[in-house]
Amino acid sequence: MKAKLILENGIEFIGNAFGDLQETVGEVVFNTGMTGYQEVLTDPSYYGQIVVMTYPLIGNYGINFEDIESEKIKVKGFIVKEKCKFPSNFRCEVSLDEYFKINKIVGLEGIDTRALTKILRDVGTMRGVIVPADCNFDRAMEMMQNFSNKDAVFKVTTKQKYQIEGKGKHVAVYDFGVKQNIIRSFIKRGCRLTVFPATASYKEILEVNPDLVFLSNGPGDPEELQDVIQNIKELINKKPIVGICLGHQLIALSLGGRTKKLKYGHRGCNHPVKDLVKNKIYITSQNHGYYVDLVPEDTEVTHISLNDGTIEGMRHKKLPIYSVQFHPEACPGPKDNDYIFDEFLKLAL
Repeated sequence: MKAKLILENGIEFIGNAFGDLQETVGEVVFNTGMTGYQEVLTDPSYYGQIVVMTYPLIGNYGINFEDIESEKIKVKGFIVKEKCKFPSNFRCEVSLDEYFKINKIVGLEGIDTRALTKILRDVGTMRGVIVPADCNFDRAMEMMQNFSNKDAVFKVTTKQKYQIEGKGKHVAVYDFGVKQNIIRSFIKRGCRLTVFPATASYKEILEVNPDLVFLSNGPGDPEELQDVIQNIKELINKKPIVGICLGHQLIALSLGGRTKKLKYGHRGCNHPVKDLVKNKIYITSQNHGYYVDLVPEDTEVTHISLNDGTIEGMRHKKLPIYSVQFHPEACPGPKDNDYIFDEFLKLAL
């Protein structure tokens, strides 16, 4: 079926729909990874977004149900230059098209993804819709005007507290949309985990007396999570705190720092980051539209992006607080950034 992407500035791209043939609306962003598409699709941090893959052929190794980052697809739509019709990999269980039908997600292929990416880089992230080719333009614009991703964290967080047994350090995980490979990274180190929904109060966290509080990744604007920020403030000075991505931004805000929105975000598995402490450069996986613009008082920068110089990590000079913007649990290096979890656990009580 012919379908089109319409951006909020009125630009249209016509292609072919695949997966579940339905209309969708979201924030249009691009990802520069050549692989890892199923991790992108299931990453809760992409909730509310239509993702454009810059690599031209997507789906060549299909989909397996072992490497997913959450129980189902979290993106609102997916755009590729060309979808592989006949995936070939011994771990493949379903094709991209079949996976989209199972999850009731629409995809769009056959458009000029390079031209679309250049528009997003020049203009910045925009809202957009994927609709049938004959859809009325005014209706499409109305869909965009009514779109909001304000409560994204509360739509992807766990509904109730749960535990994962282990004999090592006890980590309280604040789930704002945690990726499963983060959970697996703590399990691999023997940790006992208690995972809390984003709505949990600081008192609930303290009741389980964890050795470490971990703030997870997640979607949306960190400044909208004022209740969460207040809970984090209450945990400061009481427990060691570490964070990744959104968790990193929330720590900054809780300590008096400032965040801002990036023009078009950092999304991909090929972003160079320098560890200023180790004086080493690592290739990292990233997925964020906001960044720490002002480092809190008594906090030092530990990592910076070599693409644009933005802050990628910070550590408090006096308190056991440490966070990174990139995703050390992902494997672009492939294992270069695993040391971050060991650094986290060094802060545990």
